[in-house]
Amino acid sequence: MKHIAVLTSGGDAPGMNAAIRAVVRTAIYEDLKVSAIYRGYQGLIENDIETMGPRSVANIIQRGGTILRTARCMEFFDEEGRAKAAGNLKKHGIEGLVVIGGDGSFRGATKLYREHGVAVIGIPGTIDNDIYGTDVSIGFNTAMNIALEAIDRLRDTAASHDRLFLVEVMGRKSGHIALNVGVAGGAEAILVPEAEMAAEDVVKLVINAQERGKSSSIIVIAEGAYEGGAMALRDELRAQCSYEVRTSILGHMQRGGSPSTRDRVLASRLGFHAIKGLLEGQSGVMVGVDKRGTVFVALEDVFEKKKEIDTQLFEIAKVLAI
Repeated sequence: MKHIAVLTSGGDAPGMNAAIRAVVRTAIYEDLKVSAIYRGYQGLIENDIETMGPRSVANIIQRGGTILRTARCMEFFDEEGRAKAAGNLKKHGIEGLVVIGGDGSFRGATKLYREHGVAVIGIPGTIDNDIYGTDVSIGFNTAMNIALEAIDRLRDTAASHDRLFLVEVMGRKSGHIALNVGVAGGAEAILVPEAEMAAEDVVKLVINAQERGKSSSIIVIAEGAYEGGAMALRDELRAQCSYEVRTSILGHMQRGGSPSTRDRVLASRLGFHAIKGLLEGQSGVMVGVDKRGTVFVALEDVFEKKKEIDTQLFEIAKVLAI
């Protein structure tokens, strides 16, 4: 293998630039030519590709977002679009492709691998941490830190005004962010898609907290945990309990900003091993980390299997909220 390329796809995540840097510099260290594909699969179809050097990725490790940018590409869902993308790789002499993104991005990478024989390796980059096969994905740690800082600030206001705050965090259909920041922020209740909780049960928790002497409460809710989101739950709580209820939806601020130390190190490690894997003949896999260290997982497993949340954290949260 003499020439590889890298692209980012799906939602941006803090640490993606650190992964790009690691891929580019490791490839160059191994005497490979390396190219950047801009705007994900859309850029690949439109041939938006350029050669990178070691200085091309200077001073990006601390930056959020992705310098390669990302875009949705409906054309890539069609066989004709994927054939065009594979043709552009061949035109440039690109033999291996590193895809940084989530499960949707990996589905696309698998199509290139299966249909056109492109050697591909995925790097998990999503704040949701919902990627099967890796204990943690790039961006998750930073997103948690941002959400936790907001919860800590809201806790001060809640205590000052005897208020109940609903804090909605991102995660799509995954509760990893909500569960972890809920425990870390001392939330009285945590709502996640994996363990649904009715509004009346939340009300009982709040009332019980009042009876135990609590004058304020924080409830953390994942964006996909309650139909209608935090605003709908707020209306239910206002109707059923005596608290003055306020809602804070953190939204996309969790995806931006400078990546944490942990995310920078993780991204550097995964970018390094992605290139090593390609050189060793690995393809159709994602590189991740677990208790064993760095691991390679078949891409089909990544998007066909579900990553479970740490249910023990619910018990911990319940005990510590007394």
